[in-house]
Amino acid sequence: MHSDRDQVSPCGATILGVEGTVLGADEAAFLRAADPWGLILFARNVEDPAQLSRLTADLRAALGREAPIFVDQEGGRVQRLQPPHWRDWAAPLDDALLRGPRGMWLRARLQAAELRAVGIDGNCAPTCDIAGGQTHPFLRNRCLGENVDAVVRNARATADGLLAGGVLPVLKHMPGHGRAEADSHKDLPVVTAGAEDLRSHDFAPFAALSDLPLGMTAHIRFTAFDGAPATQSARMIDLIRHEIGFAGLLMTDDIGMQALSGRYADRAAASLAAGCDVILHCNGTRAEFEETVAAAGRLSPAASLRAEAALRFRHAPAEVDLAALAAEFDAVGSGGGADG
Repeated sequence: MHSDRDQVSPCGATILGVEGTVLGADEAAFLRAADPWGLILFARNVEDPAQLSRLTADLRAALGREAPIFVDQEGGRVQRLQPPHWRDWAAPLDDALLRGPRGMWLRARLQAAELRAVGIDGNCAPTCDIAGGQTHPFLRNRCLGENVDAVVRNARATADGLLAGGVLPVLKHMPGHGRAEADSHKDLPVVTAGAEDLRSHDFAPFAALSDLPLGMTAHIRFTAFDGAPATQSARMIDLIRHEIGFAGLLMTDDIGMQALSGRYADRAAASLAAGCDVILHCNGTRAEFEETVAAAGRLSPAASLRAEAALRFRHAPAEVDLAALAAEFDAVGSGGGADG
């Protein structure tokens, strides 16, 4: 629950990364003043379960509330919690093709148990982009299928498994990253497909999962709609809201990615002006974080309502036999019965 202070004054319109494995007094003071809505962790923040549990507790203590703490625990190359302390998850596309929706629900439920045990209650998944022949290798095996129906089934199962385990899913990358032939960490991808083709294919999985509480934008320029990256395009955010029908809290992808240009303050301001609710800033110097925090300001009234609605999806999971679920997960697909 939020404190009385947060009910009077909304949190900052940011989700911020943190420096290392221990929260020092200086960084704690910065976070307390910045008051981000949430935090996100990376491999640099992770050593072992005991350390990570202390860090997440200290971060929430610094903010004075049960702020959501996110991680990218997709599996494959994008897995911040690694063996030997956590399970080594296959790339999402590999498991989706092998195990189908039931396997993906089990996988997400087991991942959620690992995350909740160390104080993490948000996973930046499912990736609802469609894997195609042109999909850049940085993204392709992070997808959940090669057609709309498979992605929808596997993404819904993933989201449901996370929610059942008390972890908030994040629908990404809206409105669709699958056609991108460039890595948006390094360049701005440009997609030239026609509007109706995009609507019937790339955007369709997001429309099918538009009821989820949290979403993340794509740093992609869709020439059929606008010249700006979707994250900074009022036209594309309007499409996400009204055509795709997403009513949840909309965060940017990391504004530190090179698909965006300009100062961090400009990147944040342009994203909020386009209609994003929250600025995600994962990596940077203290000065860069301060610049983003100042430009982002506080959550708007509408964003505050969406943020509170999103947090209502967060709950303590029901008791389950995790060993039995793990055994079932390992068996699913081994007999060739996967669907999706």
